[in-house]
Amino acid sequence: MADDPTDLVWTRAAPEDAEGPGPWIEIAFGDEGLVHLRETSDPGTVVTTTRTKWDAFTQGVRAGEFDHFAQETP
Repeated sequence: MADDPTDLVWTRAAPEDAEGPGPWIEIAFGDEGLVHLRETSDPGTVVTTTRTKWDAFTQGVRAGEFDHFAQETP
């Protein structure tokens, strides 16, 4: 979105023992049920979705629906 809020509180998705700048994904929950995502290496590029879509995505992650993306190929 062109008008991303500037007062968002970003939370970094990184392991507790992680050092350095990443790159990591950061998430912020905004007004009107919007969820904002960005990468620490490119904080000016923000992807915005709805809370409903975010919740569906995280449920899919927990259910293992995306595990094939994380599998190493020989």
